[in-house]
Amino acid sequence: MVRDGRRDSIPRLRRDDVAVVLVDVQEKFVPMLFQRERMVRNCTLLIKAARVMGLPIVVAEQYPQGLGQTVPELREAMGGIKPIEKMTFSTFGCGEFASALEETERNQLLICGIESHVCVIQTVMDALERDYEVFVSMDAVTSRTQLNWEAGVRRVRSLGGILVTTEMAIFELLHTAEAPEFREVQGFIKELSPISPDDYGS
Repeated sequence: MVRDGRRDSIPRLRRDDVAVVLVDVQEKFVPMLFQRERMVRNCTLLIKAARVMGLPIVVAEQYPQGLGQTVPELREAMGGIKPIEKMTFSTFGCGEFASALEETERNQLLICGIESHVCVIQTVMDALERDYEVFVSMDAVTSRTQLNWEAGVRRVRSLGGILVTTEMAIFELLHTAEAPEFREVQGFIKELSPISPDDYGS
């Protein structure tokens, strides 16, 4: 539908509607991942920016007794946020996690973490079934292999999820360079910018 020359059905991230979901970025699993530095860096950037903007953040850990805690860079960025333990691949299989999201009263999810073809995509499917508008930061997710990372990302899109990059999401949420958080977030982006162009290659 078009109103006053503008479409009102364009999906876009809105600060008052979005919660950030961090899925299973844990110490014993991260070393096995494809482009792990890229994924950890962008998850860290997203969590730091979300905290500055006052967005709700919900963090999952898959069987931490076996896979360890969330990696140190992200624990530092999270501040006092306590991860929610789960055994199911989808975060929604954990009642505590689903309740934590409901308590945010947000209807959009911005998802990052691992693995894109397992826990991320199953979380996306369950979120869509619950009528969340789902965004996945494609440079802040990965899998053990490039093929599985790409397959997970493609399936997000085929199911109706929306693919973004970390910077795309952050600047969409800031909306303007006059946002009070802009300079601080800009500092995070400069600090955590890619080390090498190879991070985004094959």
